[in-house]
Amino acid sequence: MAKKDKTLASRRELLIGGAAIIAASAASTVSGTAVAAETQGLQFQKSDTAVVFIDPQNDVLSEKGANWGAVGASVTENHTVENMERIFKAAKAKGYEVFISPHYFYPTDNGWKFNGPLESDEFRTHTFARSGPLTLAGFPNSGADWLDRFKPYIEDGKTVIVSPHKVWGPQTNDLVLQLRKRRIGKIILGGMLANICVESHLRELLEQGFEIAVVKDATAGPRHPEWGDGYQAAMINYRFLAHAVLSTDEAVAAMG
Repeated sequence: MAKKDKTLASRRELLIGGAAIIAASAASTVSGTAVAAETQGLQFQKSDTAVVFIDPQNDVLSEKGANWGAVGASVTENHTVENMERIFKAAKAKGYEVFISPHYFYPTDNGWKFNGPLESDEFRTHTFARSGPLTLAGFPNSGADWLDRFKPYIEDGKTVIVSPHKVWGPQTNDLVLQLRKRRIGKIILGGMLANICVESHLRELLEQGFEIAVVKDATAGPRHPEWGDGYQAAMINYRFLAHAVLSTDEAVAAMG
């Protein structure tokens, strides 16, 4: 075989081998077996670790919410609400700081000239709608309000509620600043939606240098007849990206 042919064959073998590894990793992720060590040696201390919940709001967690038809099955199957509350309780009992990154739309946001498909649907259904940035008129028990069972933890005067993210990630709010000012370097991440706002926060916070454990059953995702299962898509990406992917049991135990 000529030298050029040997080189081409070697490259083909490398590509085939790489594809096999990727396929095996994806398969093991979907089947639930660990792709790598579950915790990657990540250890939590209240001095440098915080819980960050994304969008713990009625429109994505309540049966009466605007998006229940898309997310309800995943929320129910994962026991997302119950697991988020368990993490809230553990964090408060053990002295961990808790941060909320909410999602709000104000009437002036209707002036946006273009939107993606999910943004367009949010505006159509008035998801996370508020009457304005400086008023709470119509806010209590609205789709933008917190789930009732979360209010004792969020409204205790200690939880940090950052400014709203306007699309999916924390690039448009002050979450990173609030974490940095408290010298938080590790994050226990959960909330909604798994493949949209939670994943967008995960990606940006990783770029900002944080160590992150995503709690896989303290989140949920939408199901769409054409776009697919958002939760399953998120789980695959979490495995590739996060420093750890934990169950609520594991996260609570790791908090000490």
